[in-house]
Amino acid sequence: MIASLCRKASVALESGRKTFKVTADNIESILGKKIYIKEAVSAENQVGTVNGLAWTSVGGTILPIEISALDGTGKLELTGNLGDVMKESAKTAVSFVRARSSVYGIDTDFYKNKDIHIHAPEGAVPKDGPSAGLAITTALVSELTGVAIKSNVAMTGEISLKGKALPIGGLKEKSMAAYKAGCDTVIIPADNEKDLEEISDEVKYAVEFITVTSFDEILPLAFESSIGSKNTKSEKQVIVADEKTHRSVITQ
Repeated sequence: MIASLCRKASVALESGRKTFKVTADNIESILGKKIYIKEAVSAENQVGTVNGLAWTSVGGTILPIEISALDGTGKLELTGNLGDVMKESAKTAVSFVRARSSVYGIDTDFYKNKDIHIHAPEGAVPKDGPSAGLAITTALVSELTGVAIKSNVAMTGEISLKGKALPIGGLKEKSMAAYKAGCDTVIIPADNEKDLEEISDEVKYAVEFITVTSFDEILPLAFESSIGSKNTKSEKQVIVADEKTHRSVITQ
């Protein structure tokens, strides 16, 4: 785009213009309509939809995960151009929720009488990597319980078969994507706490980073109302920016 502006400036100056100025008001008339649309999270809490985060070669991006539970015979449908790793994350999420269904107040036979459709929008864009497990599990629990997920919350992290929150890469880029999209809370695995040093103070002041060691710790953070038994709630670590030292600190 910069090269295109330089060529247009050269033509304009050679044609007799004394200056060539680019502003927010005239850039579309020079380069054409916008190619990229600014990412923004939904203004409303939604059931079965969560703000996941993904790393790309040009930075982080919001990765919405949508799940629908339909009357059926227990089929699992995965769409959105998902790679093998993400497909495994989805299957792991379903197995984990099956094992904990009675705790979350979910029909223990949902895997028999419901068809689960998991979708990541923008199907033309390939998606893969071990970082969507927590988001998929959160969206699945939301869909099966009918409890909405807070729209201001984003999350990243893989999940084990026993519900442990496993670390991921690219936290710096993912946190920037959450910040730009308007999320003020980002849930990350506890093992990624060390990576917060790479994140700029601007993002730290605007976004609250909360570390978790297991999926159950996400329930009181991401859902607009309680789910299942009180035993699913646990203490959390909150990472906030200290205004005096300009460093992130942990509070219980």
